[in-house]
Amino acid sequence: MTLTDSVAIVTGGSRGIGKAIAIALAREGARVVVAARTRMDLPSIAGTIETTADEIRKHGGSALAIKTDVIKEQSVALMVEKTLQEWGRIDILVNNAATNFPALFFDMPQKNWDKILDVNLSGTVLCTKAVLPAMMAQHRGHIINISSVVTQHLHHDPFTGIAYDVSKAAMNRLTLGLAEELKQYGIAVNALLPDNTDSEGWAYLNPDIDRSGWDSTETWGRYAALVAARDPASFTGQLLLKRDLESIP
Repeated sequence: MTLTDSVAIVTGGSRGIGKAIAIALAREGARVVVAARTRMDLPSIAGTIETTADEIRKHGGSALAIKTDVIKEQSVALMVEKTLQEWGRIDILVNNAATNFPALFFDMPQKNWDKILDVNLSGTVLCTKAVLPAMMAQHRGHIINISSVVTQHLHHDPFTGIAYDVSKAAMNRLTLGLAEELKQYGIAVNALLPDNTDSEGWAYLNPDIDRSGWDSTETWGRYAALVAARDPASFTGQLLLKRDLESIP
């Protein structure tokens, strides 16, 4: 178990890639905070922070479910405060929380555009700022941003929309800039760029699309655990596609 005694926070951990990452980190020995807004199953989509935390505990891991709205600074601060009260440190932050309302640019209501940028980008900024004091004091940490392969291609199927694509492109640039700023503190900042992944969210957005050839969420859980196990002093500032992750020993 490569992450024994580490403490990880995974945002958007109630379902999909976030849930898979939380479980994968726990299986490698990390104590995991499962952070998201969903405490009760929604009519349209399954998954809660409690069900993810329960699954981790069922397999012998340690998990703490904390209801968190990543676009509210006070909520994020409380998440970090509770984590430190419970376990005294933060070693890994996975910025996975995201939303999307796919639409053509001229058809998208401004409130939807703002929501996508708020959750996907500003949420990442707020969560990262909140954990940095603890990581800087430790002089060690991993920040893993969940970006997207859409940042590498002009055309992508299924259609994700410009707002989502812009938010993920900005996340990539944030990753590279933060990696440079934080390397003096021994804090690594990397981004994973998943391709089409068969998650509850994408099934909800694309119910009629054949997803049989898509990646599983567990694949990206394993990749996140692999990155979190690297030496943060040397493994940083990378935008990692599937082919890059497959080549990591």
